[in-house]
Amino acid sequence: MNEQSVTISVVTPTYNRLARLQRVLAALAVQTYAPDRFEVVIVSDGSTDGTAAYCQQAHMPFRLNFIQQANAGPAAARNRGVAAARGELVLFLDDDVVPAPNLIAEHLRLHEERANRVVLGPMLTPPDACLSPWVAWEQAMLEKQYRAMTSGVWPATARQFYTGNTSLARQLVMAAGGFDERFRRAEDIELAYRLSKLGVEFVFAPQAAGYHYAERSFASWLATPYTYGRNDIIFGREQQVDLLGFVRREFSQRNWLTRWLVRVLLDRPRASAVALATMPRLALLAHRVLGERGSRPIYSAIFNLRYYQGVADELGGRDRFFAPETTITAAQV
Repeated sequence: MNEQSVTISVVTPTYNRLARLQRVLAALAVQTYAPDRFEVVIVSDGSTDGTAAYCQQAHMPFRLNFIQQANAGPAAARNRGVAAARGELVLFLDDDVVPAPNLIAEHLRLHEERANRVVLGPMLTPPDACLSPWVAWEQAMLEKQYRAMTSGVWPATARQFYTGNTSLARQLVMAAGGFDERFRRAEDIELAYRLSKLGVEFVFAPQAAGYHYAERSFASWLATPYTYGRNDIIFGREQQVDLLGFVRREFSQRNWLTRWLVRVLLDRPRASAVALATMPRLALLAHRVLGERGSRPIYSAIFNLRYYQGVADELGGRDRFFAPETTITAAQV
């Protein structure tokens, strides 16, 4: 293939998800965009499930570039993929996000309209998916954001930069310094804050749909918001962004149950442990009896409690979180 013919490079990190990756590759093979105009860069982050053998032998209508690396996390894998990419644009697509046939074409259409854009596509719930209740809650929260952006309630911002389905100029990633490999979660949001400083425009593309076949253990799901909370404070401190003010304003808009739980349980590890052992059982019971409408408020409370615990721990305690006049600077940590 002539290197000059490649317009866009799809970069997909993967780790021991061969069956799901095969589904993604099959969907990329039937894109409406010409297969000789894009490439797919698969970066295996230490997979041991036969991913390498499959990718090295696969025959696809597009150029498939397979890279194997020792396990180093998704940020390192994406950086490796960007370094190998031949297209002027890179499209980050997760190994569990199956693209609709027009996904690549829709991303490109919006880039052709205007330069210096970051195009954000949705990761929708597949109609044939059987999701665990906590993952179903997570998908519902994503789709709530998508509806808000589509209806104009709020614009797309750095905080919607989820690299499961998003595209931008390769040069922008390089100019921003790439993904920070210190972070194993929210590394995409951290990069987005640096991209914002370059003056990029974030654009939501509802037609550039991918279907998210998400699978996550409850333990993994529970660990995520705590890390997000800590990282928001770290990102704000390092990038000189007022994320603490944003977090406090967002907290004031949470429902009464979340605000009550946070006030009661922050810095109270024993009580918090009891609550976090009890609430998941209540959520499963509510899900069996009432379905998602019954379990959703409980999963929201669990997720937000862990998030604000992460925020408070990174700040140094509940007093730092609840003191509105506190300004966190690098000298204070």
